[in-house]
Amino acid sequence: MKVSIITATYNSAATVADTLYSIQKQTYPAIEHIIIDGLSNDNTLQIVSGFNHVQQVISEKDTGIYDAMNKGITYATGDIIGILNSDDFYPAENIIEEVVKIFNTTNCDALYGDLVFVDSVQTNKIYRKWIAGSYSDQLFLKGWMPPHPTFFVRKEIYNQFGKFNTTLKSSADYELMVRLLYLHKIKVGYLHGTLVHMRIGGQSTKSLSNRLKANYEDYQAWRLNSLKPKWYTLLLKPIRKIKQFYFPKL
Repeated sequence: MKVSIITATYNSAATVADTLYSIQKQTYPAIEHIIIDGLSNDNTLQIVSGFNHVQQVISEKDTGIYDAMNKGITYATGDIIGILNSDDFYPAENIIEEVVKIFNTTNCDALYGDLVFVDSVQTNKIYRKWIAGSYSDQLFLKGWMPPHPTFFVRKEIYNQFGKFNTTLKSSADYELMVRLLYLHKIKVGYLHGTLVHMRIGGQSTKSLSNRLKANYEDYQAWRLNSLKPKWYTLLLKPIRKIKQFYFPKL
């Protein structure tokens, strides 16, 4: 079973090497790594060129990160597709091996796991732990979503139900997962354990106005699928993040 991993880059020179190293070191042999670059003008592509495991590099203008991800899905030739952003990395060498095991043993259509938020410079310093937990059908109505960087999907599912909706600027990942899991009820697996380390600093949480815009897009994610959330669904979505800050310190 072949796994395609898509990384969208744009002036990512400060962090992309960590992303590349974490994929290069994976123990699973059948990995296709695709870089979709938005015409970086720093030395991102020079760094990428130093990693011979990268099989495709496409550098051209795009309309945003979800457009880049869609391009990667189109180019991908793997049975399973994962997306690892250029400031994220896999914390262990057997992540993809474990992911494939779950796909093989459960015959699931998609899979997700847990995510850890780390300092942007001192990546061994943990700020938050997103423990997703097992899926049940009503969780989305309670403000739940799985961490998108841990989300692996069979390519045939993208072919059947579509890719990211690029009319959304910050919630296209949420819309995709609502559509696939809640609307179309694909079979999803949960791999209990940290699959991705993410550097802190997401756009949707940088200001109140960004958070309000994200909430509006979250509502649109339901409307675009002719779905209606509960009155409390989108209120609970940011509140659920609070517990991520409380975890046993190592």
